[in-house]
Amino acid sequence: METRQTEIVFAISTAPPSRLDKALARDVPAEASLSRTRLARLIASGAVTVDGAVMLDAKARVEEGANVVIRVEEATDSHIGPENIPLDVVYEDADLIVVNKPAGMVVHPAPGSPSGTLVNALLHHCGDDLSGVGGVKRPGIVHRIDKETSGLLVVAKSDAAHRGLAEQFEAHKVERYYRAVCYGVPDANDPRLRGIKGASFEPGNILRLTTRLARHKTDRQKQAVVFDGGRHAVTRARIVERFGTPPVVALIECWLETGRTHQIRVHMAHAGHGLVGDPVYGGRRKLPQRCLTQQAQDAVRDFSRQALHAAVLGFEHPVSGEGLRFEAPVPDDMGNLLKMLRNTDS
Repeated sequence: METRQTEIVFAISTAPPSRLDKALARDVPAEASLSRTRLARLIASGAVTVDGAVMLDAKARVEEGANVVIRVEEATDSHIGPENIPLDVVYEDADLIVVNKPAGMVVHPAPGSPSGTLVNALLHHCGDDLSGVGGVKRPGIVHRIDKETSGLLVVAKSDAAHRGLAEQFEAHKVERYYRAVCYGVPDANDPRLRGIKGASFEPGNILRLTTRLARHKTDRQKQAVVFDGGRHAVTRARIVERFGTPPVVALIECWLETGRTHQIRVHMAHAGHGLVGDPVYGGRRKLPQRCLTQQAQDAVRDFSRQALHAAVLGFEHPVSGEGLRFEAPVPDDMGNLLKMLRNTDS
């Protein structure tokens, strides 16, 4: 079957960036809604010509006034099927949707999780309202949270929203705050923390963790803190509430300067404050007797997932420019855990 294509024709403006992909991202008509990532894929596939010559190198130089033609296939249906899965929709318009994802839901289909995902649910929920995000009629995933992490996600419904949101995430302009329950108390008065590489404190008793993260050498499903190679990662955390006499568990608020896979979980474990319930990084710790009630100790021991919730999400609407900010309370399982921890009756 013949694929239908659209041609986007324009000229490179004055003082172009040194790389072709950057020049195209700057000068491509806004109504084309082509992100730099999409443009790079189009270059690699031979869909971009400059002054009649096919360009395959995204790093190639391009001159002012050069005539560009980009051939884009019309949006096709996604191979991922819609599924009637209930969604907690916090906000929705023609360009994007914000959902409060439950723990246990995978964001995008992958080997081992081919269905039952957030994308399957969104395809059913949005129906024909989806534009051709990246050339395919599907929701545009611009960030993810782990399967067993609950909380807020924004998803693009149009190419324009996908491009604008991706740029904000890349520039670290998105506000993201998480609530987590960790072992111990990450306090500036703890001399042990002062000795951990990559850990420092900022005014207000804010723990700052600055490392690089890479795949674990022996377990490819895990991430690991490294200081050579990997990707730059910065996490901040502050204490919200302490539990125990003396305190042995804390409710903390974490926020991200970067957004790497498992970042909060890996960083807090590196600091010696792994998250309660985290089966990969947190471990199961035996808490000192009499510091907490037996009910609280049981609640900590039996918590079945990492106690991590994406509580706040703020960004600029990629089309209207309006500032948007959303909050989601912790889900019932974390709420019950905190209730048990706050119960000081023996």
